[in-house]
Amino acid sequence: MKKFISKKIFYSLLISVIVTLTFAGCAHTEKAFNPQVTGPQMIVEPDVVTLGVAKVMDTQFVFRGKGFQPEDSVFITMLGVKKGDKAVDIPIFDGDVDDKGYFTIKTKPGYDPAGLTFKIGILLRAKTGSNKKGETILIVGQPPIPEGLYTIRAVSMDSDKKAECKLMIKGPSFIDKVKDWIGGLMGKIVKK
Repeated sequence: MKKFISKKIFYSLLISVIVTLTFAGCAHTEKAFNPQVTGPQMIVEPDVVTLGVAKVMDTQFVFRGKGFQPEDSVFITMLGVKKGDKAVDIPIFDGDVDDKGYFTIKTKPGYDPAGLTFKIGILLRAKTGSNKKGETILIVGQPPIPEGLYTIRAVSMDSDKKAECKLMIKGPSFIDKVKDWIGGLMGKIVKK
């Protein structure tokens, strides 16, 4: 009985340390547009993401642009995504430009409708399902998007304005792997 309690305490401490290390130094400073560029610009935050399942799902992606035609709409595409032997351009979002020529598109951490296709379908190449309790789970059946530097492009719907930025995709870190392992133990992540 004592060994079981000791193991339970050990795992609780381990999880506490992992959570503490994960959030230590996570202060976020919003990226600024380059004041020397007069044309359209685009920024994605974060511009580097690791491919841990839990990490991607808990990440809020923000796509911001400026210098577009006021009251226009933009179409956002991820360029050069490998599908089999081909590299294809995949539409990921669309959004409205305000009266000053700016747009902001945000996903939310977790299972938000706007981010599901981007996070689960494109980055993780997974799908959602449900467990016996009726809870939403992630089913991972194939490798995620290949690591690399990807171009994200915003194209105006009513004009010829466009802007690009870069998104670096990296493999999962040690902490990501531990979080995903815990998610598997909890039944939230199922690998097939």
